[in-house]
Amino acid sequence: MLKGVCLSPRSPLLRFCCAARFSDPETALLSPTAFKHSMLNLNLACFLFNLVGLLLSQGHVEQASSPPVLSPLVFSKPSVLCRVVAVWFLADQDTDEVFAKIRLEPVGRSWESGTMERRRVGDGDDDKEDEGEDKVMSFVKILTSSDANNGGGFSVPRFCADYIFPPLNFQADPPVQHLLFTDLRGTKWDFRHIYRGTPRRHLLTTGWSKFVNDKKLVAGDSVVFMKRNSNSELFIGVRRDARWNRNGERWSFRSALAGAVKAKEVGSIEGFSRSSSGRVRAEEVAVAAELAAQGMPFEVVYYPRVGSSDFVVKAEVVEEALSVFWTGGMRVKMAMETEDSSKTSLFQGTVSSATVMDNGPWRGSLWRMLQVYFVLFSLGGIYHHLI
Repeated sequence: MLKGVCLSPRSPLLRFCCAARFSDPETALLSPTAFKHSMLNLNLACFLFNLVGLLLSQGHVEQASSPPVLSPLVFSKPSVLCRVVAVWFLADQDTDEVFAKIRLEPVGRSWESGTMERRRVGDGDDDKEDEGEDKVMSFVKILTSSDANNGGGFSVPRFCADYIFPPLNFQADPPVQHLLFTDLRGTKWDFRHIYRGTPRRHLLTTGWSKFVNDKKLVAGDSVVFMKRNSNSELFIGVRRDARWNRNGERWSFRSALAGAVKAKEVGSIEGFSRSSSGRVRAEEVAVAAELAAQGMPFEVVYYPRVGSSDFVVKAEVVEEALSVFWTGGMRVKMAMETEDSSKTSLFQGTVSSATVMDNGPWRGSLWRMLQVYFVLFSLGGIYHHLI
């Protein structure tokens, strides 16, 4: 059973405190807008209340820690048309990662291309950025080996020091100040911010090693610094570096048809997994999949990741995509945020195949029906190929 922790009402995640309703000692509800500032990159469209979306069952079961045992009914309904009826935004008590629990209700019929009635989402205001004094500014940095060394300090990028941190007194020798940050749990972290070295640079020293040890941070993880404009209050969060399977699959479903086989966790550290999937128990995924296939309300758990694919997709988006006659050789463009969320890059690629499965357990599944070959350039001019 997934458990979340109560998030501090002083967190920027709850900057609209009236939108938070605590239901039990281990969970807290957040507004979708607040969640957008919770160290995650995600398309909030799939979290809008009353939105009509499409559950891609094959993508959903890939969230499981091992292959769940599913009935033939689930495989016969690879896409389920449903409506978002409730969303809970929670923080994992072990990893500090923020995730969503989404309650969906099948609309009573199977989805087929061309039969989707065009609908507009009611208000849709939750995914708009808040303007004005209470806006939250944020900066993300991927930790280097030096940053994650529990005996060292943290090298602060100039932009973060200038726009997130309070200004230093550069007339002092050396320029130094103490900064107080609040994390998701409401814990206070006191860091010493100093400007020194040759060449001179901004550093977090005293207090940083304790934070690294407590959060079990390693090189590749990210730290998010946030500032509330209205009172300059500072907040800090983390994102875990995920270990990805290059082909996008965690296991074969041949074994799942006969019975669940426990998958070995990848990159686990001191009690929690760093796998890109595997956050949800196979039994919970199976229960949700069976309920969805039966046309009954169900709940899914969603951990957003940079570069990951959503398994609940706005139905209109699917309809529009399927109106295109996809063929091999077509040129496409895809916008994707960089790992540190500093900017959005536009990648160009070529469709290598466009095929809906016509054999195997997931016949008719739209999941990964498009294979696109992207060519990315590194700073050194080396090609990187992604499918």
